[in-house]
Amino acid sequence: MTKIIRSRRRTVGLEINEEGELVVRAPLYLPESEIKAVIRRHQRWVEKKLAEMEQRRQKNRPKCFMAGEKFLYLGQEFPLILSPQPKPALAFTGRSFILSAGCQGRGKELFQKLYRKLARAYLRRRLEQLARLNGFNFKKFRLSSARTRWGSCSAKGTISLTWRLILAPPEIIDYVIIHELAHTREKNHSRAFWNLVAGHLPDFRQRRRWLKQNVFRLNII
Repeated sequence: MTKIIRSRRRTVGLEINEEGELVVRAPLYLPESEIKAVIRRHQRWVEKKLAEMEQRRQKNRPKCFMAGEKFLYLGQEFPLILSPQPKPALAFTGRSFILSAGCQGRGKELFQKLYRKLARAYLRRRLEQLARLNGFNFKKFRLSSARTRWGSCSAKGTISLTWRLILAPPEIIDYVIIHELAHTREKNHSRAFWNLVAGHLPDFRQRRRWLKQNVFRLNII
């Protein structure tokens, strides 16, 4: 499927989004025939990127909550240990996740609950730290369950961050937070906005690329 987004840009850009769609960013009045010609010229690139995405999708299959499976926390993988004890149902020790054997059928529910708890504490604290260190102000923090929208900033200054970020490395979380804090000053993705982000994170493009390439890893639960 191809999605065309027109704007005041001068050139045509191609990308594959998280849903596996080809996204074409094109000038406002560029004829559709020319857009199709650009796609044809880059057909090999498109096929290569779609194949890479399918490989990542296959590699990151849903969890079965079996002993020895690895689960992410702040970008690192930790093994799952099954415990004969009924309580706690699920705990994180800093070295491993421990799941009560009698609760394997509720593994997804329990992991999501634990991840939300860990994310609420970590993301709130880091948001406050980065706002203070970089001279930003925001009104309120909200935890979301979004799968691909990592964060958002409302017109009133409420910053929302998905709990799924707790699976990502700290430097990736910092990028999302700085991105949303920048929206407290620059509402749109203008040149001024990206210059503001770059002023705080010169390597933001690498961090943004990591997010695009690891969508499936952060949606494994």
